[in-house]
Amino acid sequence: MAVGCVPLLLLLTGCPKQDSLGAPPVQATAPPLTQPAAIGSSVKPASAASGAGASKAPTANLAAATPTEAPVQTEESAAHAAKVQALIIAAEQSYASGVNNYRARRLDAARADFDAAVDGLLMSGMDVKADAQLADEMDHLLNAVNSLEMAALKTGNGFSAPVEAAPLDAADEVTFAPNAALTAKVQTELKTTQSDLPLVVNDYVTGFINYYSNTTSGHAHLLRSLERAGKYKDMIQRDLGEAGVPQDLIYLAVAESGFQPQVLNAKSGAGGMWQFMPTGAYGLTRNGWFDERFDPEKSSKAYARYMKTLYKQFGDWYLAMAAYDWGPGNVQRAVMKTGYADFWELYRRGVLPGETKNYVPGIIAAAIMAKNPAQYGLENLKPMAPVLSDTVQTETAVDLRLVADVTGVGVSEIVALNPSLLRATTPRDMTFDLHVPPGTKEVYAERMKEIPDEHRASWRFHVVKPGETLETVATAMHARTAEIAQVNGLNAADAVAPGDELVVPITPVVSVATAHPARYRVKRGDTLVTVADRFNVSVDELRRWNHLRSSAVATGQTLMVTEPMHLAPTGRARARASRSRGGRSAATGRVSVHAVSASRGAHPSTMHASATAAKKSAAGATKKSAPTSAKKTTRR
Repeated sequence: MAVGCVPLLLLLTGCPKQDSLGAPPVQATAPPLTQPAAIGSSVKPASAASGAGASKAPTANLAAATPTEAPVQTEESAAHAAKVQALIIAAEQSYASGVNNYRARRLDAARADFDAAVDGLLMSGMDVKADAQLADEMDHLLNAVNSLEMAALKTGNGFSAPVEAAPLDAADEVTFAPNAALTAKVQTELKTTQSDLPLVVNDYVTGFINYYSNTTSGHAHLLRSLERAGKYKDMIQRDLGEAGVPQDLIYLAVAESGFQPQVLNAKSGAGGMWQFMPTGAYGLTRNGWFDERFDPEKSSKAYARYMKTLYKQFGDWYLAMAAYDWGPGNVQRAVMKTGYADFWELYRRGVLPGETKNYVPGIIAAAIMAKNPAQYGLENLKPMAPVLSDTVQTETAVDLRLVADVTGVGVSEIVALNPSLLRATTPRDMTFDLHVPPGTKEVYAERMKEIPDEHRASWRFHVVKPGETLETVATAMHARTAEIAQVNGLNAADAVAPGDELVVPITPVVSVATAHPARYRVKRGDTLVTVADRFNVSVDELRRWNHLRSSAVATGQTLMVTEPMHLAPTGRARARASRSRGGRSAATGRVSVHAVSASRGAHPSTMHASATAAKKSAAGATKKSAPTSAKKTTRR
């Protein structure tokens, strides 16, 4: 999809001034293409490198090679090349549709298109990682979509609801005048404050204490951050302790994300609670299915390891924190330039950028206040309850709605427990640690035995409620009564009792017009009623999913025909122009993409025999009651 000389990011957001958008840092860019594309290859979508003035080297065309240079193609290799090109073209078409929806601010539809572009490669049955062209296409798709998310956030409108900015973002340059009385007061309190992180008090630190205490926005931001910290505090401090670093380094998250696991930096692409770059570094996997930067536990372990590395390099925790923000190379050069390996001396000599000058004293201030809540108006702070979960391993795609069904909670709770997931299912053909509510691990394992692997991405599960029949269950879940009866070893006329457990076969929705699993383009003569009937959903659902105020639809209009889900990333984080994120961009390797294959859903009559054998065929047969809890929970 050619966009001429206008960078994609600018094309989608109009033509703002160059300095209002800014060029992303080098670390945020996708690796350059090194593998020539096959004949007819389309131009790759713009990556995060498409800032002002950025350009991409054209893809080579094998047709330009001399006869002696052209590779000898067998029939098999020619078929492979043709399939690769077909996949790339299809991905580009879905991506182009997403761009059009993005420009029209149909953000749910845009996300569905971008998911379809990635899913087409992931579920093609080909080894995406091993094929250079497909791997490059995947890289560019991921980075292009990431760029669009950042552009949406730049204008205050992301694919999903934005989250709260980190406290230091609102502070900018602290300009409070030195307050000798406050400094003396804090110094006195510090004598009885226990911390494994060196804490000092000076005018810079008390300036932030003043900001957090005496401004409405500063106080509110700090209060909410420390309340959210309760969800992860035990887990983070355990990880820090195991790594042999100060546990009070937890307060760096106040500056980075306000303890929100899904924030995305609208400037650099850094993401998650600890704001790592999207490079796949530090042992955090990023692919078309999930991004471990948004996993609170895995990212916290990576953060602990990285801080330990920085401390070994500088021998000083304040310099380590500065290096985390500005980059170790920059801090090292400042030390060599001045001859002082001391943060405060570097501060006074003016060799630090403004953001880093605020970064360290802001974190120290937050730590001091968190440890002395009554003295700073935080005595009513109520930390949120720790996030607890059980963990189960999945090897194939499992729809999160099915997970919610079998564990007896809402989909939103499953999504919240798994913030690293980028779509509404677990990955296909790769292991994933799925978090489920505490006490539901055994329930999950028992109930999932009834559903074959190949159907876990579409089928559902239901516990019968008082007054329900097979027919009402089928209507409510958009299934067929006969098929529910068949897979459960029942007759269609059989009665069901409250507490009975039913496997509910669902035929995946596929639009005939677009072969898209979630969207439909309205044809002449269509009404909302006929579309709802076609996809076995209700008119109210179509109106809610598509934000319609009436039942009127126009020819050519695109409708979501399955419920859209908002997964990571969901918001904005630190976005000031000075942010280099050098501290988290040590590697720029290729995004890790595992080879996965598509699985086709069989008709219910071909369901695995063991599933139907487990059902009682007698009329009125009932299922056993689910266990109320599992034996063990895992703190996240």
